Formats: sequence, structure tokens, C-alpha cells
Amino acid sequence: MSTIPRDPHHRPDTLTDAPLGRESEYPERYDAQLLFPIERAANRKPLGIEEGALPFVGEDEWHAFELSWLTPRGKPCVAVARFRLPASSPRLIESKSWKLYLNSLNQTRFAGHDELIETLKRDLSEAAGAEVSVEILAVDDSELNPRPLPGECIDDQDIEISDYTPSPEHLAVSDEIVEETLTSHLLKSNCPVTGQPDWGSVLIRYRGPRLDREGLLRYIVGYRQHQDFHEHCVEHIFMDLMDKARPERLLVLARYVRRGGLDISPWRGTPGEAPPTPLRLARQ
Repeated sequence: MSTIPRDPHHRPDTLTDAPLGRESEYPERYDAQLLFPIERAANRKPLGIEEGALPFVGEDEWHAFELSWLTPRGKPCVAVARFRLPASSPRLIESKSWKLYLNSLNQTRFAGHDELIETLKRDLSEAAGAEVSVEILAVDDSELNPRPLPGECIDDQDIEISDYTPSPEHLAVSDEIVEETLTSHLLKSNCPVTGQPDWGSVLIRYRGPRLDREGLLRYIVGYRQHQDFHEHCVEHIFMDLMDKARPERLLVLARYVRRGGLDISPWRGTPGEAPPTPLRLARQ
């Protein structure tokens, strides 16, 4: 078995001071300074994406399953939080810093949900540089029930694959114009710092020249040894599809398996597109 060598000590410049991949003491007091924002522009530039002229709309949807705080009388509360960061925000928020920040709320007293939500909105919006929406869900809320991805799964194709880096050359189209939704559960990328695997499912909804499904599956599997954040992988897929397939409309949605009590589901689309909601997968 062969693998691509990786320098375990390498950290991208944007993550020089990030807590990701380092030992961290878990906070006992509320501290908004724990949030570590990362400029999106550094990773978008190689894809030809210009800030202020984004070729897509979209959001980064996060779920936090380890949210807890205290009532004014000291009784613990638990819930699930849903956050949405606009793709137009200049910064994303590094995941481990997000986890540390949320854990800093564990021994903090709030008068009620409204005060908690306002605190989360203020801190996250300041870190992201744009308004972040916040919802608090009960741990048994029906919106958290698993649902299948809509569309047709392309994973059952019996094809040979030997390329595990993103190669847009695999993407091909025919002259036939179609409108369809294709899915795959074989998306995997790796954390750019720790090298840990990020497992996900991807949905591609488009109208335009018909995509060759064998080539599309080879392309998706090509992320298997690619190192990048979830958000940037989705933008990479979107840009390659727009360049190679030239669809009239396009939506790319990835739903990643949770790690450390957090999951992320970024989506990017041409203006007017929006993902199916509510939607959570069984393995999230």
C-alpha cells in the first residue's frame, strides 16, 4: 500500500497560531477570545476566486452537539446549536477554537435562551466579520432526525480508480441538457494540519450538459488524500464543475461527519440556489 508522504510538522501560514493540532486546556470561564478566525482569501486565491466578486452564494452550516450552560440558579442546560456563516464572510472560524469557545460556556449563567443566543451571535459574527445566525434546538428536536440525501447515488459503479488527488480532467459532459441531482457518500478529505480524515457525503444538483457519472465519481474520490478545510473543498468542487461542465445552475452541498461534537455542512450555489432543508444524515 502506498501513500503520499506528508510533513507532520508543516502548518499553513493561516494556522500558525491556531489551536488545531495542539494540546489545549479546556476553559473553565467564558472567553470569546478563544475563537480563531481564518481569512478565506488565502485559500480562494489559488482557485481564482476574488473577494467582493464571489461566483457563488452559500453558507457554512454547523451543528454543535455539546452545548451546555447554567441557569441563573446554577442548573445545567443542554441543547444542540445550529450556526450558519455566510460564504460572503471574510473569515471562517477554525473548528477546535470553536469547540473550546463553546466549552467556555459550560459554567456560565444565562438568564435564558435569548441572552445565550445574543452572546453567541455577537461573538461569532465578530470573529467571522459578518452576521452569523444562531438557533438553539432541543436534543430531541425532530429537525435532527436523519434523512437520506435526495437524488441518485452514483457510488455503485464498478470502476477502477488509481488517482487520489482532485483532477478536474476526470469531469466530462455530453451535449444533452438535463436537470438532475447526483449524490455520493465517498467524499473524504484530510485536515490540513493534523492529517485526520474528514468523511462526508456530497450532493450535486445542476441544470446543464449531462455529467459523465464515471468521471464524476473518480473526481470525487480524488479528494481522498487532499488536505484542506471542508469549506474550501466544496468551493473547489463548485469551481471545477463550473469550469468543466458550464451548467446553467449548480448547487454543491457536502455534509461531513461530526468530529469533537461539531459537524459542518457547507454549500455553494449559483445565485437563486438553496439546499434542501431540514436535512441531516444518519452518520452525522
